[in-house]
Amino acid sequence: MTNYADAGVDIDAGNRAVKLMGDAVRSTNTPAVLSELGAFGGLFSTAGLGDGSVLVASTDGVGTKVELAARHGGWNGVGRDLVNHCVDDILVQGARPLFFLDYIATAKLVPEIVAEIVTGMAEACKEVGCALLGGETAEMPGVYTEGSVDIAGTIVGAVHRDALWPRTDDLRPGDVLLGMASDSPHTNGYSLIRLLLDRHDDDPSDDLIEWLLTPHKSYLGEVDELRALGVEPKALAHITGGGFFEKIPRVLPDSIGAEIQLGTWDVPAGFRHLVELGDVPDSESFRTWNMGMGLIVAIDADDAEAASASGHPVIGRLVESDTGEVELVGDWRWPRVSSSWRRGPAPTCRPSSMPAPSAGSRPRLCSSWSTVALRTPRSGPPPPECHPCTGRWARSGRPSPTILAEPANTTTLRWRRRSPTPAPT
Repeated sequence: MTNYADAGVDIDAGNRAVKLMGDAVRSTNTPAVLSELGAFGGLFSTAGLGDGSVLVASTDGVGTKVELAARHGGWNGVGRDLVNHCVDDILVQGARPLFFLDYIATAKLVPEIVAEIVTGMAEACKEVGCALLGGETAEMPGVYTEGSVDIAGTIVGAVHRDALWPRTDDLRPGDVLLGMASDSPHTNGYSLIRLLLDRHDDDPSDDLIEWLLTPHKSYLGEVDELRALGVEPKALAHITGGGFFEKIPRVLPDSIGAEIQLGTWDVPAGFRHLVELGDVPDSESFRTWNMGMGLIVAIDADDAEAASASGHPVIGRLVESDTGEVELVGDWRWPRVSSSWRRGPAPTCRPSSMPAPSAGSRPRLCSSWSTVALRTPRSGPPPPECHPCTGRWARSGRPSPTILAEPANTTTLRWRRRSPTPAPT
């Protein structure tokens, strides 16, 4: 007698997965949820939305980060990744999440893994007041390779029509750009990350793996805090695939570009390590990864002082542009160090004749550093008039307090808009 399990599909395993995730899913229910777990479709009441409300929907996945999670165990995290990525995608249009739907596909269903992923989704949903309304788990032998898992999700949120972002008509040259820090590469660029690790770092440190698997951050709370200070965003750009070069132009009118000042934030040590591993150029790294800034917020220049209380740095400004260019100006590589993710102290340098800066002070330019000294090959000796510092780097990538100089010469990268961005209607 032949049955479905002989073909590689175990219905009993699917039922067990539903039982394991049941409590987590039900814990996300809001008063608007009208259906029970197991219904053919999720029911959600729109009675509380009010006149003039607009539904905003988005679908996404977490890409090949799931492969890294399979290698090192991080299933709960990728569930969080999926929800928070989608939350941020609709946040840039001003929407708050209402409900979420998920899809999990695998070659062989392991109930415990599926339940851990869905539990991560449920935890992320609860944190932003979003109901996990339903989902689908598919076991597809022959389509997926053994051990592989793919996940995707759809979020639906709402915003009043008058509160939609971006407010493109209000954007002006001179508006400033705030940067909200990321916790990791979030959900983008992991195919390149895995390639770099496979080629150049076959024994990555536990700290590096922990950072790579850190879930995508939800910026909903941070944007709410900014608005509570009386600062109203004009536009938000979620820095995901395509990076600075392709995400920022999406929210700008054709006549305005953006100038990003490198060096205004500390690029996390993990990104420094990845760039060093593959000698990845800025034109690629800032197009592939978020490089430490997961959300860019355009605000009026007059609000910059009030916004400083949020702790988010000003990292650039809007400028006049005929082509909608995004320009990266300056150099993010100061202080110049070897990879902070390698075991042992990281050699750093400063002119021995200059005192260490006080805590929290901005590094000053040192004229005694020559271009040759700044561009000394990684394997070469320290620059002249400098001595190594024995301090380790923190995981955040913040420099040792003995770092005092930044490069005198800068580079500018430009990326042009590919197509006009329609304003919301």
